[in-house]
Amino acid sequence: MFGLGPTELIIILIIIILLFGVGRISKVAGEMGKGLHEFRKGIQGEEDQEEKAKKNEEKPDDKA
Repeated sequence: MFGLGPTELIIILIIIILLFGVGRISKVAGEMGKGLHEFRKGIQGEEDQEEKAKKNEEKPDDKA
């Protein structure tokens, strides 16, 4: 990963925590989690709609 070792990654993480603070980082992470959850729900909703449409197409008409 760009030639960064574990020591460099730890130093970068410490600098980010010092700049933004733990509170702000946790808020951002929480918002990202909520966004991913809503995205997955949206994707799942589209799949459910497609499955319902396929089931409706497969049913034969008994009205004929």
